[in-house]
Amino acid sequence: MVDSVSIRTQSPEQTRRVGQKLGELLQPGDVVLLTGDVGAGKTTFSQGVATGVGIGQPLTSPTFTLAAEYSGRVRLVHADLYRLHDEAARSGRPLAELLAEIGWEDELESDAVLLVEWPGVAAAGLDALAIELVRAPLPRLDERELRCRATGKRSKQRLDEWVKRWLF
Repeated sequence: MVDSVSIRTQSPEQTRRVGQKLGELLQPGDVVLLTGDVGAGKTTFSQGVATGVGIGQPLTSPTFTLAAEYSGRVRLVHADLYRLHDEAARSGRPLAELLAEIGWEDELESDAVLLVEWPGVAAAGLDALAIELVRAPLPRLDERELRCRATGKRSKQRLDEWVKRWLF
């Protein structure tokens, strides 16, 4: 069973399709963590995941709302913790305290798929599929490398299924 893989995409559309293939496999309780620089394609990938789980409405980055919930084949909670990390740094409050205020533990125990941009320390100890999106250097602006790593038994199984679906 594979526990890490790197996938290269040549365009935003291909990045979205790779996300869609993953979304088609995700089950309640799965956690996907997305990291990468601003503009690396996290939201584009997330849009593909949303399509894959059967969400028929546009998915946008929830940077200002922290999280958005969508109904499809499975319930999807799309979170963006960028502002929460910023708030913790600005206020001096522990991130764990801020996560508790937004009900993070409840979401981890729910029947939703969690798709989390900018997870930071909120990812500690989770069985999750961690995906770092990296932009190619100039002039290949549309190319991305998705560096995928599974952190537990469940996520290893999902990564293995995803790789088989994408490659075959």
